[in-house]
Amino acid sequence: MNIDAEGLADGADYIPSPNQDERPAGMAVELLVIHNISLPPGVFGGDAVIDLFLNRLDPRAHPYYETIAGLRVSAHFFIRRDGALLQFVPCTRRAWHAGQSSWRGRERCNDFSVGIELEGTDDLAFSDAQYERLAALATALYARYPITASVGHSDIAPGRKTDPGPAFDWPRYSREIGLNIV
Repeated sequence: MNIDAEGLADGADYIPSPNQDERPAGMAVELLVIHNISLPPGVFGGDAVIDLFLNRLDPRAHPYYETIAGLRVSAHFFIRRDGALLQFVPCTRRAWHAGQSSWRGRERCNDFSVGIELEGTDDLAFSDAQYERLAALATALYARYPITASVGHSDIAPGRKTDPGPAFDWPRYSREIGLNIV
């Protein structure tokens, strides 16, 4: 897998999200943030995550959706349970995935990170296909950008976020990308 000069991954289905903007001038991608998401929570498949990232999630379609109505979020990538890769924001632009966050004293992690959403929950094991796709994607991102760390959303927003959760296998991820990150 490769990331081109515009920040698009080959092999990804590109679905542009309106929830993006320019990174601050001269800001390099230095952090990879791993999340999980499922809509409604614990339900996999379907288009609800896509609809959320495109601002077209119908709040009447499920009671949970009423609690997130009006939320304007996105991620650079979404990896489904079967390993399918969707991209919503070019890596050269800022996706709105981290919210209020900080890493090693730096605030506003969206400014200098790439966000990857895994279809899942905190407490359910992720699939082999997801780890394989995540490893290929992370390897390509590390090759393209001066990334210094891979972290969970919980690491940059402790107390506010818990994902990717205890079910995420950090040692496996570290082995598969060939870096000692744990």
